[in-house]
Amino acid sequence: MAQAQFNQGGPNEVHPHILVMEDDRNVAKGLEMALTEEGYGVYIAGTGKMAMSAFRDEHFDLLIADLRLPDINGMEVIRQVKDLKPKTEVIAITGYPTTAIAVEAMKLKVNDFLPKPFNEDQIKAAVSKALDTRKERPTVTAAKSEEEKLIQKREVTEVLNRTADDSKFWLSLMENGSEALKTYTLSSEAKAAILSGDLRWINKNIGELTQKQLMFIYKRLESEAW
Repeated sequence: MAQAQFNQGGPNEVHPHILVMEDDRNVAKGLEMALTEEGYGVYIAGTGKMAMSAFRDEHFDLLIADLRLPDINGMEVIRQVKDLKPKTEVIAITGYPTTAIAVEAMKLKVNDFLPKPFNEDQIKAAVSKALDTRKERPTVTAAKSEEEKLIQKREVTEVLNRTADDSKFWLSLMENGSEALKTYTLSSEAKAAILSGDLRWINKNIGELTQKQLMFIYKRLESEAW
């Protein structure tokens, strides 16, 4: 895509600004149409360099990032954006989804990871959820932080116990990654730790695991070694 452009509503309206980083013209235009209809200001960048240039010059609330670009790896763009504008929400999209890529994306604190092809309803829901996260992110009090830690501990423990008791869930988690965790209230870091078998993160944030809970983690690490 040779050009980038920015479309938004009337001059007196304030809209969330979204940067769509996508080199496939048809996909980019489809996203632009769908999101403009929802009232968002949409900027299209066909390369990683164009996207980074836009972020230096403009304010964006959300980045929709294709991970395969003609110039820069999309994951590297996300990493740079998070360094430059850490409050920017991110949705990663890719036609080549793998568990490893999903884990890496979640470690960068992306809000959602959508494999292509996705439909209009899916992207609209993902965008709405990501922007709601931005609105609802207050200054975290000590009590709130402690509550969130307890929720993460409960949810991670429940997931790991279920892997030992439910072979279908175990298989789904191995094959589908974060998709199998959608019904759980887990942070991106917690999902990434479960999927990658990150015992250091789990021991620090959840505590010591039982042998039953460790079964999936060991299997995950064994599969990564192969």
